[in-house]
Amino acid sequence: MEEFQIKRGFTKDLNKNMVQQLVECFNAEPVEADGHYTITFGALKRFDVSLGSAGKSIVVDIEADPSISDDQLILDTIRRRNTYLQAVTGFTSKERVKKAKKIE
Repeated sequence: MEEFQIKRGFTKDLNKNMVQQLVECFNAEPVEADGHYTITFGALKRFDVSLGSAGKSIVVDIEADPSISDDQLILDTIRRRNTYLQAVTGFTSKERVKKAKKIE
């Protein structure tokens, strides 16, 4: 489970954007349960997203499917995950790594 900070200006309508980007990036309609939005796509058995503390972060819980061996499918899934996170958080993958290192 990972928590990602949201860039200033991206917190407005975060809940709506979080769900809308799941549909746009993964072409999958999320299932909502108790504020958690879950999809299954490609090499992911479960991709669960919810709002973090005070609505200024998102919490992402991912369960990969180990039975998938198609490298192209795995790479496509990773690309879509990164595209989703950038669209929702406003940070690129490099910026997210830097922020994660600061926290540790």
